[in-house]
Amino acid sequence: MGKEKRLARVDRDHCVACGCCVKVCPRGAVQVVRGVFAQVEEALCVGCGKCAKACPASVIGMEAAGQ
Repeated sequence: MGKEKRLARVDRDHCVACGCCVKVCPRGAVQVVRGVFAQVEEALCVGCGKCAKACPASVIGMEAAGQ
């Protein structure tokens, strides 16, 4: 059985929209929406986890796709 695809998920209630995740995403899958919170475009996310590691507020987690 292969690895299950993982996707980044942002806790919008606690995101401070600093943009650190946007800068490190190799696929451009993360954008800051209206200057309020980060949002991940699931179709572009490859589950590398770079955004989660870069987040100073620790509000990005990696979850199995489809959850």
